[in-house]
Amino acid sequence: MFTPKPVFAAASLAAAALLLTACTATSTTDEEPGLSLDLDNLATTTTPGTEPVDEVKWNLPYEPMSLDPIYGFNYAENTVTANLCESLLRLTPDLKTEPGLATSVSQPDDTTIVYTIREGVTFWNGNPLTAEDVAYSLGRQTGPDTTTYWSDYFLNVDSVTATGPYEVTVKMKQPDVLFTQAMGSAAGAIVEKAAAEADGEQFGTPNGNLQCTGPFSLTKWNSGKSIELAKNPSYWDSALMPKVEKLSFSFIADESTAVNALRTGDIDGQYFYLPPAGLSQLQNSDTVATAYGKSFVFWTLAPINAEGPLGDQKIREALSLAVDRTAIAKVVFQGVAIPAPTLVGPDAWGYGEDTFAKAYAKFGVEPDIEEAKQLVADAGSPKEPIVLAVQGSSAVHEQTANLIQAAGQAIGLDVQTKVIPVEQFGNLYFDPKAREGLDGFFTTNYADFADPLGVYSFFHTSNSHDYIGWDGADAEIEEALATLDESKRAELVATIQDKVTEGLPWIPLEYEPVTLVQNKRISSATASFAYLYAPWAATIGGVK
Repeated sequence: MFTPKPVFAAASLAAAALLLTACTATSTTDEEPGLSLDLDNLATTTTPGTEPVDEVKWNLPYEPMSLDPIYGFNYAENTVTANLCESLLRLTPDLKTEPGLATSVSQPDDTTIVYTIREGVTFWNGNPLTAEDVAYSLGRQTGPDTTTYWSDYFLNVDSVTATGPYEVTVKMKQPDVLFTQAMGSAAGAIVEKAAAEADGEQFGTPNGNLQCTGPFSLTKWNSGKSIELAKNPSYWDSALMPKVEKLSFSFIADESTAVNALRTGDIDGQYFYLPPAGLSQLQNSDTVATAYGKSFVFWTLAPINAEGPLGDQKIREALSLAVDRTAIAKVVFQGVAIPAPTLVGPDAWGYGEDTFAKAYAKFGVEPDIEEAKQLVADAGSPKEPIVLAVQGSSAVHEQTANLIQAAGQAIGLDVQTKVIPVEQFGNLYFDPKAREGLDGFFTTNYADFADPLGVYSFFHTSNSHDYIGWDGADAEIEEALATLDESKRAELVATIQDKVTEGLPWIPLEYEPVTLVQNKRISSATASFAYLYAPWAATIGGVK
């Protein structure tokens, strides 16, 4: 079991940490890596910007595959579409939910959900939002032939019907507490039915159309170069009427190039889903302001080959016990991370806080090399290498892999790496062919809302995230999904957390705050995880 142990670390891990400190704090500073942050008091918003702005230039770490929200499973996609396509519910900067395109939600029985749709909302083309558009947007994500990346949230949906001009009724096959919460994520984003049907597979691509209701509209997608948005002067929510006239996105993948562009003012901002090697340069810059926000994000090693060494629970447990998470937080994340004993951290405890806090306290982060060695011996001391995918152009991936390799070496495991280009790395999540020849990959993953069950349901054997077919909590997950009472659900989810943390279908490493960098001429972008699903740029304004 992965339980608290006395504090000590293997000499090889300490040596690896020293090597990384010397060689990869990556020539950005001669000082000891790590920033002085209060990780218990992370931001949700940034200083208000009050002045009109002609244009804000934002950077993405890669070019999106599509802006159709049903394919918005990754960071760059959602960073853009959060300002374009609104959901039935809205995630607030403090990680709660409020009404969005639905003014209210009622549940007359355990398997019936009724949404009252906001009146007076129009798409960018001036057409009114109707219940038919909502029913279509949800309905195209249901059934066995759906291609949505949000399909796991729709598995229990039986039907979606417009039951009035501004009313949509969802019938469930069985109770499912995650579906209603997912309506505050891109899973609940609404598009115009007529536009989507007219464009077919081209909808949301550089060659197609997109019609949504958000505070910005899509004006131009120059494939390979930029995406351009414009203020929507007819936006329904006056409190979020943009001060920015034009929002343009570039696609600078190389970290050092992006950091330099921020420092020189060539770009005005970026959300880093992993802290860049030049973070200290940004932190000390006179040009930009850096904020660290509340987050559901965690850094993990996901085993993906049930037939390889990581298919053996003893080997997973041994590797987890050998990893020095404190070294990863300090050396790899430059102090901008929290060592993670479980996959889900406190920011995602949207209910049952006392129950989750008690369950969380059972687990620790200190390594135990001797116990890890014994587990390797009990597993027959396998000689087959463990091959981990490392994302190209990512110092965080590379440095984490170096420490994992050192941990493996310390306990007799051969850990090797294979670099996957950043443009192809997202395929590992959904394409079995992309995972061939690999045993695991590093991933920044997250809950989509403040319920730990949203993550732990990944490990039901029917879920697409359960890459190794781990089935240690299927019954508990099924019961929790159908439990509407939050206190009872918290107890069930705490039990699931125990099983997942002991079985390690994914190996938790760190909790990651959001890293937001803005040019000092602007401010007020959302600093928390809510930026992925709510219009984070609508609040940006100029600073006098």
